[in-house]
Amino acid sequence: MKTDHRVRMSQRMIRRAFLDLLKQKPMQRITVKEVCEEAGIHRGTFYAHYTDLYDLLHQIEEEMTKNLRHALEPLLSTENTDPLQITTAVFQCLQENADLCSAILGNHGEEDFVRRLLEMGREHCIKAYSKYYQNATPFEIEYFYVFASSGCIGLLRKWVEDGMLLPASTVARMAESIMLHGISYLNASDHP
Repeated sequence: MKTDHRVRMSQRMIRRAFLDLLKQKPMQRITVKEVCEEAGIHRGTFYAHYTDLYDLLHQIEEEMTKNLRHALEPLLSTENTDPLQITTAVFQCLQENADLCSAILGNHGEEDFVRRLLEMGREHCIKAYSKYYQNATPFEIEYFYVFASSGCIGLLRKWVEDGMLLPASTVARMAESIMLHGISYLNASDHP
């Protein structure tokens, strides 16, 4: 039991050190030595858990993906899910993983991971938009999703940059309102 606690603590310290460094510079410029120094551990401890920095990043991303899937699972298993519920669940999961979110969405983040996150809710959102906007063609809905999801990434980046002070539900409602109302969102009296 004590060993499990030490393993978890070591992994947590390594992860925190790595993500702190990733906020400062690109992955390619980070070394195992720097991560170990930042975490206050020996290189042997690092290599006991990870083969290299890419393995560490992969494991962090897999954990985040698993958490996001777990959060979305109940929403994606029903036909009556509103896109706002999906957006809110995504934002809440990202807020719960703020350290990873700020590193991934920061200046030196991994764009490929961001794209994979967007793909997770894509099919369900497209299905929901098709239901709500029956006059739109699949082509139009697909393009709308690409546009809206790119805007959401920008909104997420701003939220992270501001320290994620607003509740996830507020940012999700803001994103949904901007998607549904465009520039007229600025004239609405009921801003989140």
